[in-house]
Amino acid sequence: MSTTLPAHTSIEPGILYFGTPVVLISTLNEDGTPNLAPMSSAFWLGWRAMLGLGARSKTAQNMLRTGQCVLNLPSDDLAPAVDRLALTTGADPVPPRKVERGYRFVGDKFGRAGLTPVASETVDPPRVAECPVVMETVVEGTHPLADDDPAQRGGIVVFEVRVQRVHVHEQVRMAGTSDRIDPDAWRPLIMSFQKLYGLGPQVHPSTLAQIPERLYRGPDIERARQVS
Repeated sequence: MSTTLPAHTSIEPGILYFGTPVVLISTLNEDGTPNLAPMSSAFWLGWRAMLGLGARSKTAQNMLRTGQCVLNLPSDDLAPAVDRLALTTGADPVPPRKVERGYRFVGDKFGRAGLTPVASETVDPPRVAECPVVMETVVEGTHPLADDDPAQRGGIVVFEVRVQRVHVHEQVRMAGTSDRIDPDAWRPLIMSFQKLYGLGPQVHPSTLAQIPERLYRGPDIERARQVS
């Protein structure tokens, strides 16, 4: 009995956001006020993260100047707050490419989103109190993206950041443990092709989950313990 497999079709989508967590990055402006910006070009390896940002964005400029940021991960119920930050920028004047897309300057991003800044422990930018998962980080490296193409060179910078503190709301911590997140309790906000989604239930048991999480613990955790 033959099986007909679905055929692929070649397409050229303008974006390739197939589904990544939304991150609210908090940084400090030159005058000491906080900036807060949503993004979803992020991934983690150990206690490090790679963040892709427009080089002319206020967040990128703040990170280049201060070497610090806080990664605040909103849960899916915070989607309205995140959406209130859409098409806003802390850059004044607004960069030309953002003007083309309808962005406007907003100085008080926390106020605009209706979120609460709270002091961090190891860095100067504040945390977002309402986000169930928060990571205080320092910049360890910057990497150009598309540097091979003169038309794109200098437009995007990829930051390598190292986590120094992880803060969580108690309801997302796995019961009976001191250092594990419960994936059934943690409901991250997901960006997929410019739209906001939540996660559904687990769809299949994971063989990979048989590996104890402690085997993934790297030296950056011990390094973070030395930061006061």
